[in-house]
Amino acid sequence: MANLSETELYAPIKSFLEGQGYTVKGEIGSVDVMAVRGEEPPVLIEMKTAFSLALFHQGIARQSMSDTVYIAVPRGKGRRFLTALKANTSLCRRLGLGLLTVRLQDGFVEAHLDPAPYKPRKSKHRLNRLLREFSRRDGDPSTGGTRGAIVTAYRQDAEKVAHYLLLNGPSAGREIAKATGVARATAIMAANHYGWFARISRGLYGITDTGEAAAQARENVDPVPVQN
Repeated sequence: MANLSETELYAPIKSFLEGQGYTVKGEIGSVDVMAVRGEEPPVLIEMKTAFSLALFHQGIARQSMSDTVYIAVPRGKGRRFLTALKANTSLCRRLGLGLLTVRLQDGFVEAHLDPAPYKPRKSKHRLNRLLREFSRRDGDPSTGGTRGAIVTAYRQDAEKVAHYLLLNGPSAGREIAKATGVARATAIMAANHYGWFARISRGLYGITDTGEAAAQARENVDPVPVQN
């Protein structure tokens, strides 16, 4: 692709649009390709030899002149191009841009997406999951944008359970739940995602060395009552 020129895309795109009844001309003002058909809004196309941020910037800029704007790139080969095509088709959909690819071997032009206003489908389930996590999390323990460990509400609950066991020794899930307010205490100890808990007997759990370290390192722990 390094030796390609944008002009190599022009003839196939011109032929493609003329086949649909458009009159096509190149380099009209700042626009790479402009196509007109009767009284319809003009079609504006920006071409590049590969996907780039500059190409999207140009496409967005042309939307101030027409709602029917496409970007066009050569059709590549292999999984890497298909992955890029999928991602950039999604981006075009969000931006309201159309997307064309040109197979330079034979001039085949494929319209992967036509311009249209973006109407994202909302996921009520995913939103409710976020809201539940937000409401369950104590304080604001994780810095936004972090790439490190995220302190989830589940981890906070596990820390409360571990802290209780550290102070009180082996205990039943029901009494831990009552003392700490962690309703899922038994489920957390049974799942043992962090390796902090050890099942001693039916319904009775203790804390491992790893769990003790996590409980001791916990900061700003809500007071947990010690059972007499």
